[in-house]
Amino acid sequence: MALMSDQDRAFFAENGYVLLPGFYDVEADINPILRDIHTIIGLTATRHGVTLERVPYSPETFDSGYDRLIAHDRAIGGEIYDLVKQIPAFLRLISHPRADALFRDIRGTDISGIGAASYGIRIDNPMEDKFRSHWHQEFLFQPQSLDGIVFWTPLAEVTEDMGPVIVLPKSHKDGLCIYSRGTTYADKQGAYQIGIHDEDKVVARYEHIAPLTRPGDLLLMDFLTIHGSGWNRSGRARWSVQNRFFNYADPVGMKVGWKASITTGTDVESVFPDNFVKGGA
Repeated sequence: MALMSDQDRAFFAENGYVLLPGFYDVEADINPILRDIHTIIGLTATRHGVTLERVPYSPETFDSGYDRLIAHDRAIGGEIYDLVKQIPAFLRLISHPRADALFRDIRGTDISGIGAASYGIRIDNPMEDKFRSHWHQEFLFQPQSLDGIVFWTPLAEVTEDMGPVIVLPKSHKDGLCIYSRGTTYADKQGAYQIGIHDEDKVVARYEHIAPLTRPGDLLLMDFLTIHGSGWNRSGRARWSVQNRFFNYADPVGMKVGWKASITTGTDVESVFPDNFVKGGA
């Protein structure tokens, strides 16, 4: 069975993204992650002496009690955020043989990689915009290869009010943007301070697409496609998996030394000096 139709392949090349419904097996690939998240929430509550009235596990209620737990102490949410990235079923998903084969096929390579600190489970809480992922291109923050691809899949159905990821079709064709630090996002910390220079003007050039997704669906985004998180205005956290494949054989990645994620300490302003406004102006 083909991993991707010729139509989807052409769409991805033209638009810099494509949605592949039902790519993963929900029962085999997704539900084991959800079950372990449910257990971790309960164990974390016990560790902190918080009593939760919880709904028994089902794929639809895997995060039962999470909202009440972070309402009790928001810091516990950060603990859960770190813990769920250590679930074996999650680690199997990000290196799934079908996903690896799909990347290699799209990029025409026989050598792929998953960058250090380039994968995780996002938990975007309702009305909590502080940690929302603003407009960006993955390559600046994950400089492993220019032809890398983001693999994004939801752990719960993403409805419009949950703020689905927003993609700017065909933005990958215009190359790596110019960025600045400490201007538009000066109130944020670390990598979140880096933003596209003249962001409003840049993003206004493109159509905005926000695909609605369900567990098992796979959204692919080119490393140069501009995208960002939507605004969660629902009553539930938006849980999603992100991982990034890169091509060791890509000459640009090879030139910069397949740098690790910016979150590991990579100084992207030194790696891409021509793509930063001097002095952060």
